[in-house]
Amino acid sequence: MTPMRPDKKGAHRASYEKNRKKIFATQNVCAICGKMVDFSLKSPDPMSATVDHIIPVAKNGHPSDISNLQLAHWTCNRQKSDKIFRNKEEKPQVLGNRNLPQSMDWKTYTG
Repeated sequence: MTPMRPDKKGAHRASYEKNRKKIFATQNVCAICGKMVDFSLKSPDPMSATVDHIIPVAKNGHPSDISNLQLAHWTCNRQKSDKIFRNKEEKPQVLGNRNLPQSMDWKTYTG
């Protein structure tokens, strides 16, 4: 059984919840796909609002620091999973309608 994440239980829980409320009050665009988030949609709707860890907790990202949290649609956050964008200045390519990191540059692949 995997241990409970620190933002879900323990010392970071209160800070995470406080910062989650701040993000919901101040942001309205999904940081992953760039589209508006409809706060009237509730879970389990795939377009409902959720908070994404920019650097995932699984990759040693801080579980409750507001600088590591961003607004996202549930489905965008789920598809991003525990991936990290390599360079914030570099614009991610649009795949489908999701901005996801790529493992390699497939446009130059010759096989």
